[in-house]
Amino acid sequence: MSPPASSITTADELLNAPPDLGRCELVRGELFMVAPESGRHGAVALKIGHALLSFLEGRGLGEVFDSSTGFVISRDPDTVRAPDVSFLSSERLKQQDLDAFLEGAPDLAVEVLSPSNTEAELRERMTDFFAVGCRVLWVVDPLRRSIVIHRPDAGPVILAENDTIAEEDLLPGFSLVVKEVFPPA
Repeated sequence: MSPPASSITTADELLNAPPDLGRCELVRGELFMVAPESGRHGAVALKIGHALLSFLEGRGLGEVFDSSTGFVISRDPDTVRAPDVSFLSSERLKQQDLDAFLEGAPDLAVEVLSPSNTEAELRERMTDFFAVGCRVLWVVDPLRRSIVIHRPDAGPVILAENDTIAEEDLLPGFSLVVKEVFPPA
């Protein structure tokens, strides 16, 4: 029997929660429900995931995950985050149990902004991911049609519609024109 949602405070309890609980994250032992997103948000996340998945096919570089995949960022108190799209390298993937939440941060986390996101919330998510090894985080803004690239030890890089994302260190040979991830205006 699964514990009631109000008593879920650990990653293991969240993993074993009933499916009707809905999408949520655990932040320092406190459960937060995640509301469904808009069609634009979903389309943008899927286009990015598709571009990464298509590029990775047959290369053996790692796996792409969708927003239903939890990453255990910390324990005691537990934090489980679920970026909109994520990538984990094949080397780090070898150390994971794919039937559980993944341990640590993804190598690449993609966060698609929603009107309800606050700057403080985004900063907290980035801090959590970078603290446990995330190498790069993309903040995708569907309204401004831009992507901001964040790395742990560098300033942000803002890319406009006609710019190209290239992650040579993480995904050698990958490139994506920013405007390709957005539905027509």
